[in-house]
Amino acid sequence: MSLTESCRNELRTAISQLNGRCLYSAAKWAAEQLVGIKQDPAKYTPSNTRFQRGSSSICRRFRTNEISSTLVAGVSYVSTPVMEEDEVVDSDFYLLAKSYFDCREYRRAAHVLRDQTGKKSVFLRCYALYLAGEKRKEEEMIELEGPLGKSDAVNRELISLERELSTLRKNGTMDPFILYLYGLVLKDKGSENLARIVLVESVNSYPWNWNSWLELQSLCTTIDILNSINLNNHWMKDFFLASTYQELRMHNEALTKYEYLQGTFGFSNYLQAQIAKAQYSLREFEQVEVVFEELLRNDPYRVEDMDMYSNVLYAKECFSALSYLAHRVFTTDKYRPESCCIIGNYYSLKGQHEKSVVYFRRALKLNKNYLSAWTLMGHEYVEMKNTPAAIDAYRRAVDINPCDYRAWYGLGQAYEMMHMPFYALHYFRKSVFLQPNDSRLWIAMAQCYETEQLHMLEEAIKCYRRAANCNDSEAIALNQLAKLHHALGRDEEAAFYYKKDLERMEAEEREGPNMVEALIFLATHCRAHNRFEDAEVYCTRLLDYTGPVSFTTFLAFMVYTETGQPLYKFLEEKNYQNRFTHVLTSL
Repeated sequence: MSLTESCRNELRTAISQLNGRCLYSAAKWAAEQLVGIKQDPAKYTPSNTRFQRGSSSICRRFRTNEISSTLVAGVSYVSTPVMEEDEVVDSDFYLLAKSYFDCREYRRAAHVLRDQTGKKSVFLRCYALYLAGEKRKEEEMIELEGPLGKSDAVNRELISLERELSTLRKNGTMDPFILYLYGLVLKDKGSENLARIVLVESVNSYPWNWNSWLELQSLCTTIDILNSINLNNHWMKDFFLASTYQELRMHNEALTKYEYLQGTFGFSNYLQAQIAKAQYSLREFEQVEVVFEELLRNDPYRVEDMDMYSNVLYAKECFSALSYLAHRVFTTDKYRPESCCIIGNYYSLKGQHEKSVVYFRRALKLNKNYLSAWTLMGHEYVEMKNTPAAIDAYRRAVDINPCDYRAWYGLGQAYEMMHMPFYALHYFRKSVFLQPNDSRLWIAMAQCYETEQLHMLEEAIKCYRRAANCNDSEAIALNQLAKLHHALGRDEEAAFYYKKDLERMEAEEREGPNMVEALIFLATHCRAHNRFEDAEVYCTRLLDYTGPVSFTTFLAFMVYTETGQPLYKFLEEKNYQNRFTHVLTSL
């Protein structure tokens, strides 16, 4: 049997076992990867591969290195034996309890299994109690919530569950699923180190439970922690590493892993969505848009991850596409947090910020820990000039995920609006630490250094340099570098950056005040250094400038040349009329 066939058989068995233990999200994930495995054309008819056709063009377009072999070729993977079911005596009670569980009657399910001792029954009983505690916690949060939904509600089942599960572990009577639940309980109680150890045991003994990998991922907050855990070399480890790299903002490494996995799981919608997420973090919006468009063609009722697609459409100001997406998710499932965020983005793009906040709040009623909704709601409050509410929303976002650079950046913006640059600078530094390749964050920090309260121009120059090296798409950094160097009397450096800015504007076929400013300075600079031919070139380009301020521009240049002052400063002087006559006679 080939290793690819082995992956397929393992997933088929795992799906049945995960469904049998009511781990439905893990079973769904495994089923998506099962269908995502490339089929052998010689063995399967076109009807069997119909679902997979839509993703093939994505595989071709976004695979940087063509992978001709599967991910398992040339790698020694550990063979994990598939668990055997141990329920015979408990089966009738288990079926009843599972029926109650599926109807969300968790305590009733746990009660049915109170005297059953099989591992499968013990897991479902404890898992039902855990979810009953979570359900009650959510109800208390709604009943007792403070400002913006803050509450101290806790899962009251954690203490008894930890006591029982720790005893089972000491007795050596735990299976991988009970280990997963024990790790979940320990994590919720704050025992992160022990939780990490237990979850590693769980995934090493049963690697097909994606829920367990995700809980372990949430505990790997640094690359050092990730490198310290001892994982078996199973092919599921590659999925885990790729996802964890992405959470640790190692986006290029994550892309490399995902492209490697495409060698076998080439038609996996999950992989395509993860690749799009990594490219979104790298701000490659054009490629992200293509991936999501094809994902929707292949899976038209997909809601998962579509909120990220709406962020891309929002950034590109694609009104019609965002309107279509909002209508599609509304008709598919309007009470999903992702759907509410997409509709909120749609109203935000239309400038209806109050209505946008309504939908972000609706998303948070459906999922209090939905990070994107807190951050986007903070952005809306900033637009509405409601700074205190924006700060509360951003703080909730960083409480949920301290690695969310957008929330830290939002806090910086909010404090900047309140004219508190020291606080703003603190938060901008946090955001730029988490996302050092985003030019917008460096520019925000530079502008903070330029404020009257700080006036740290050298630090601002350093930030603008970093922004210029991070592909400054808004074309701010080079112009600001030139201005700051000129303000500090470094005309050679200013001329260098004005020239670079001019070259960039020419390459992008842009015109505007920045081009005029660069031409005026460079012409003046060349004239002052007796480089008359260069000065003539810049003056000629200034005369040929077709913008709406062409005459005023040239007049400003002459004023600057004769007096060394910008035009607006020149006109502020009391005796500017006499000096103005002198300038005109020199034309």
